[in-house]
Amino acid sequence: MDRNAKVAVTLGDPAGVGPEVIVKALAALPSDERRDFVIIGNVEALERADRVSGTGLKFGPADAPGGDKVAVDEVPLGAPLPEIGKVSPVAGDASVRYITRAVDLAISGQADVIVTAPINKEAMNLAGHHHDGHTGLLAHLTGSKSSFMLLASERLNTIHVSTHISLKGAIERAKTERVLATIEAGHRHFLRLGKQARIAVAGLNPHCGENGLFGTEDMEFLAPAVEQAQAKGIDVVGPISADTVFARAYNGAFDLVIAQYHDQGHIPIKLVAFETAVNVSLGLPIDRVSVDHGTAFDIAGTGKANHVNMLSAIAYARLMARSPRREM
Repeated sequence: MDRNAKVAVTLGDPAGVGPEVIVKALAALPSDERRDFVIIGNVEALERADRVSGTGLKFGPADAPGGDKVAVDEVPLGAPLPEIGKVSPVAGDASVRYITRAVDLAISGQADVIVTAPINKEAMNLAGHHHDGHTGLLAHLTGSKSSFMLLASERLNTIHVSTHISLKGAIERAKTERVLATIEAGHRHFLRLGKQARIAVAGLNPHCGENGLFGTEDMEFLAPAVEQAQAKGIDVVGPISADTVFARAYNGAFDLVIAQYHDQGHIPIKLVAFETAVNVSLGLPIDRVSVDHGTAFDIAGTGKANHVNMLSAIAYARLMARSPRREM
């Protein structure tokens, strides 16, 4: 990554493990590289995390010249710092305002990429922000019609046709237009990273419906999406039965799998790359990478939170920062 490229890291829910994994990850980086980062959040929450983590980092205003302090773009809480490990509307509201500030920086060109620590959907909704999570909130803030969730790891990558909706809603969303758009989003992303991806579309029904015996959606909606993508020159096949396609991709047959719904894509990724897989938002006018774990209220404040996933998110964000966007 160019030394001038700036990575904006949002604190996540200040009552969760976000502050801890951030300070641990930054402490693991060479001190000169920390100048590439600005944390969107609160110094008080970071100092609390530093005390339990023992990183010894110092924090200061983002506009302060030089020095050895980690830059913080302070977003006032308007209330006392929420209790660690508890669902709180104050924390939920703060997490949304951190993200909003980071989006502003990215849109204005002051940040090249956003890295997000975990938020708590219950806390966010208690605060009056009714979104399905980061993905829906980011689409709203950027005025995007839709966005796509890519889970990326070393040997398995999957992008989702739908994510945080009911299984019934996911089945209804798996229509040709949406499946095709998901294929195209994944294709564009890999082109951006310099690779012509080999893409496989996972079937919706068991054994892709067995020619209508177990449902007709695969024939009616998924197969036409694959054909239309192939006509555009995209290297894609399917639908392929979901009980085999992820194993084939993991073993090298495909670079990307199109998952039809949340659990279909999340379960295999979390099985093989629980600590290192990252969440990437595609289809937005800005770049965003996130850890692929939650707020972990049960261990927040104990210093036990593992920062390996945050380091993976930072590494992927750096890769995106040095890879120009491409159009199909």
